[in-house]
Amino acid sequence: MAKFGFDLPRLNFAFRTAVAACLALFIAWLLGLEHPQWSAMTVWAAAQPTRGQLLEKGVFRALGTLIGVAAGVGLVAVSGGDPRPLVIGLSVWIGLCVAAGNLLRGYVSYGAMLSGYSASMVALLDTGHPDHVLSLGADRAATIMVGVVTALAVGWLLTPAAAENEMTGRMRRVTARLLRDLAIALRCGNTTTLGDEQRALLAEMAAIDEVLDPHGAGSLRSRQAVRAMRTVLSVQISLLLAGRRGGHGRNGGIADLLDQAAAGFEAGNGSDGPLARIDAAAFSCRDTDLGDALQTLSEAIRAHRVALGQHVETTTSSGHASHPVVLHRDWIGARQASIRATLCMLLVGLLWVATGWEAAPFLLLGLSIMTTIFSTFDNPAHTMRFVLIGQIFGALGALACRFLVWPFAGNELQVVLLTMPFILGASLFFSHRRTLPTAFDYAMVSLLLLHPVYPLTGDFSSMLSGAIAVVLAPVVALIAYRLIFPLNAGKRLETLIVMMVHELQDMARTEDASQHRLTWRGRLYHRLFRMIRFAERSGDTHRDVTDGGLAVLSVGYSILSLQDLVRSGALTDGEERAAKAALQRLKKVSSEPEKAAAALARASGRLSAAHPRESTSVAGAAAALRANVAFMKRAG
Repeated sequence: MAKFGFDLPRLNFAFRTAVAACLALFIAWLLGLEHPQWSAMTVWAAAQPTRGQLLEKGVFRALGTLIGVAAGVGLVAVSGGDPRPLVIGLSVWIGLCVAAGNLLRGYVSYGAMLSGYSASMVALLDTGHPDHVLSLGADRAATIMVGVVTALAVGWLLTPAAAENEMTGRMRRVTARLLRDLAIALRCGNTTTLGDEQRALLAEMAAIDEVLDPHGAGSLRSRQAVRAMRTVLSVQISLLLAGRRGGHGRNGGIADLLDQAAAGFEAGNGSDGPLARIDAAAFSCRDTDLGDALQTLSEAIRAHRVALGQHVETTTSSGHASHPVVLHRDWIGARQASIRATLCMLLVGLLWVATGWEAAPFLLLGLSIMTTIFSTFDNPAHTMRFVLIGQIFGALGALACRFLVWPFAGNELQVVLLTMPFILGASLFFSHRRTLPTAFDYAMVSLLLLHPVYPLTGDFSSMLSGAIAVVLAPVVALIAYRLIFPLNAGKRLETLIVMMVHELQDMARTEDASQHRLTWRGRLYHRLFRMIRFAERSGDTHRDVTDGGLAVLSVGYSILSLQDLVRSGALTDGEERAAKAALQRLKKVSSEPEKAAAALARASGRLSAAHPRESTSVAGAAAALRANVAFMKRAG
């Protein structure tokens, strides 16, 4: 099979998932649930490669289903079977769920999205019987729960625990590279230039951050370890920035200590030896930004080891306290996704109301999924192509099962058993490199269109109409993603650039921004990571985006420093005027970056005699701003 392009480990995972789906179908049928095939669909949706992810996704799928079923029951009860208020209420509900799903992360986001289209499953597929809505909702919820429990039971026995060492090893190697790079800069006395190695380090840190959420699934300890790892990443950015601010000169002694610490990390030394070298280096350059960053790095690594359950000689909480985890929230994208989903549901719902097309609820159900789950993808319009192909194959599979295989059944049990080969066959789609992108939609649509009852119901034309309605959903979604707030990795990158630069302007306008420096800094750090990843996927110039993002951070530090000095009352009249003038210019940095850079340079000159540390920081920000004028204007 490998010779013909099948991935055998993936086939193993897919086949045992298919077996669990068959088991869920059989249990749901034994319990007399109306749509037992939905339990099998739930197994496919809940399947995950590790126990932690399986548990967490199962929990949030259950919670999302319960919330969605309650919302669907409420909508049907209020509408009384009238499709007009039902469509309006469902559209608004899905819009809210999409917004929440785009603001949240991980499986919490998945649960929010699921709350939206679970309401569609209740509200759309039995609109003619509003008097039975409570029993309908209970049946839908029970069907999903059977699938969740079956997926957890089978998956827990056959799925491995998460491999924690992989992420820890990557973090250790990044730390070693960062220390090596800083040691080289200290030996030659040039710490202000950003080289390709530092850009590569930031790219690796961004890649680590992107895949951290799944590693925190399933347990409190894993979640704490991921949070501690994000703190280490944040501290590493601070160290890189502190090294670039200059003013350290040549210092071979500190460089030797950093090299020794790096060698320990490279060798996989889990003792406190490398951390002791970092502590010694921090002590040697105490009362400087570099010393503070080195000391915080040591404390953050110790906190991470504690979160992993490892023993360390000393622990402090300052690493977490000085670098709290503040994650990027895409408020612009969430608003656009919500509007897109609501408009799509309303327009197709109006088509249903106007034409009375019996298969329209299937189109609305499919569209509620297409405009929710896929709204978080980098390029959902491109993804819709594979979704469409998978759904066409799924529809063909369902038609073949219903009209070529089921007629041989003599009772309902045989109908259920004859469905199972089509479920097991989905594992082949999941394990071949060519069909993998379409496999999930094949598995889901083939089951969605099949209703295992005996005697068999429905004719070919009615089932074909339903299949066409389902397949139309990704077509409509593709058009929507193309026309309504077009979305791809490049658009997401531009949104992030706008948000980062405008955040600088907000900081300059907020007189007490320095009182919230931890929040500002944490959010900007995480946005830098996201921006680097989107730049890589969109084909944008990685160098320009990385340099521009670091320039934003440098300017942000200068804003906080200037505000602290102004509020302290320690400035002379001339120094205060220069600092306030720089802050005033930074309020328009997206449109006038050259003027803001000049104002920062003047402020640095004024501060150089009495406040050399702050002057160095402001001068570095002015230089970074001059070098990245084009980046700043992208947000104008």
